[in-house]
Amino acid sequence: MTQPSVVLATASYDHTIRFWEAKSGRCYRTIQYPESAANTWLKYPHQKSVTNPTRSSIKSLFYNIPAIILLNVMSYDSHTNNVMAVGFQCDGNWMYSGSEDGTVKIWDLRAPGCQREYESRAAVNTVTELISGDQNGNIRVWDLTANSCSCELVPEVDTAVRSLTVMWDGSLVVAANNRGTCYVWRLLQGTQTMTNFEPLHKLQAHDGYILKCLLSPELCDPNRYLATASADHTVKIWNLDGFTLEKTLVGHQRWVWDCVFSVDGAFLITASSDSTARLWSMSNGEEIKVYRGHQKATVCCALHDGTEPSSC
Repeated sequence: MTQPSVVLATASYDHTIRFWEAKSGRCYRTIQYPESAANTWLKYPHQKSVTNPTRSSIKSLFYNIPAIILLNVMSYDSHTNNVMAVGFQCDGNWMYSGSEDGTVKIWDLRAPGCQREYESRAAVNTVTELISGDQNGNIRVWDLTANSCSCELVPEVDTAVRSLTVMWDGSLVVAANNRGTCYVWRLLQGTQTMTNFEPLHKLQAHDGYILKCLLSPELCDPNRYLATASADHTVKIWNLDGFTLEKTLVGHQRWVWDCVFSVDGAFLITASSDSTARLWSMSNGEEIKVYRGHQKATVCCALHDGTEPSSC
């Protein structure tokens, strides 16, 4: 049977991982993961594979996509509480992770064990590009060369930072918090490390928690967007030219935990506590497809749609 060219992966608190043919909505592979529930999915750079952190360890299950062949399983067990976020260095040799145990850890995938550990002194909710956000409202930049925190921002004291996103060209950083607010900084050019943050905008995006914020990908330019997924059951799309509201995606019945753009920025996938994932058109904000099959909250999603613009 011909394997689909556009594959959606979802993970749920029902302890299953599902792989979907994105265009048709057909679930063509379900994998049981009984040990613990997944917290997030991450696509591995330069390879057609994904990895998912779970409770206090990172179970790196590498699947060949779209064939869904299990390639390798590695476990990184140094964290002592829920692992909330992972990321990869661009060449794929290093992985970083953030946990509710209050630490950010650096892993060399070519060697065993944790190579570096940084103390955030509060539960870490999000990490991207070695920028972490924690439960106390702190945003910290971790400098591997200096082996320390090189910059610290506190946009709202004691207001948890839930999600961070960096523009593909490194020009913008956005942080979203529990009060439904997004803070936007411009990263000034010419600096060797991410230490020069210029405040650009404060956006009151939702009345409730923002659980995920995500900047649009490179192929979406010159139209640049920010997606915010919220506990208010909606996802909002903001035009970064003036930070105006472009559209509100309405359809989910419970919290929306995750979202991912197609490679060309023409489509958005969302995952929700209503146990569904949904495909949306960015041009008109309409719901195109609903992926049903999980029995509990669908909390994360990843999309493999090749290296060329998508044609979902």
